[in-house]
Amino acid sequence: MNLDFKGRVAIVTGAGGGLGRQYALALAARGAKVVVNDLGGSLNGLGLSASAAQQVVEEIRDAGGEAIVNGASVTDFDAVQEMVREAMDTWGRVDVLVNNAGILRDRSFAKMDLADFRLVMDVHLMGSVHCTKAVWEIMQQQRYGRIMMTTSSSGLYGNFGQANYSAAKMAVVGLMQTLSIEGSKYNIHVNALAPTAFTRMTEGLMEGPAAEMLRPEAVVPAMLVLTHETAPTRTILCAGAGTFEAAHITLTDGIHIGTNADSPERLANSLELVLRRDCSVVPEAGSVQGRNEVGKAAATLSR
Repeated sequence: MNLDFKGRVAIVTGAGGGLGRQYALALAARGAKVVVNDLGGSLNGLGLSASAAQQVVEEIRDAGGEAIVNGASVTDFDAVQEMVREAMDTWGRVDVLVNNAGILRDRSFAKMDLADFRLVMDVHLMGSVHCTKAVWEIMQQQRYGRIMMTTSSSGLYGNFGQANYSAAKMAVVGLMQTLSIEGSKYNIHVNALAPTAFTRMTEGLMEGPAAEMLRPEAVVPAMLVLTHETAPTRTILCAGAGTFEAAHITLTDGIHIGTNADSPERLANSLELVLRRDCSVVPEAGSVQGRNEVGKAAATLSR
């Protein structure tokens, strides 16, 4: 199967460098018309320059593709809406949104300023919300859309010094879960990618052979799979060094204990059984948890 994007219009945020640049170049190489969005800020979100994004646009055009530059901050909903209007005025549709823009403000939670916590949440979570909201009605009307959220192993599994980043990256997974459900009847597929790559954001955290293997280009196949017309929906892919995994949020089978006076003690004594994963499932929606709980309670009462 050839992953062709001819006739598709894609918006890639944070596309001036690193992963975003590779995403934009790859989509354009496969036929997509690309909005290359980048605020041009520093790693911690300071400073403004569209030069990096403009260079990506020129690369795409030099290779025979079509692209426009956009310098909107994803934290500014009005600016994001204007970016989407520009894409519509230029090409008449938006098919793909890659929510990639991000910043870091790493510190241990004890030393972290709440302003840094809020800013990271604003860029990663609200930035994804703003961009997705701006294209959602368009995708509903054209009954087609592919949206990719960027999560992280830090969000899925935690990482010292990244409470703000981890919270934001897990939050976009929850956003993806619900939007994939709401978008299904409109052929809008929503997925998440947890990349591992040596970029400006990870500089200093890895070096040597690992840094060489973890080139941003090695993550691109996962992005293309998650944004193509054949993409799955409600999927979390992990990618790095040409290796690809999937992450799942699962629910164990659990046990019914009841609500008696000694239930806390019984739960503490039975916790190992509750935590057993041999019969765990990936729920298709949050309601599965409630059905499981009520079902087990009803089965116990009927005995």
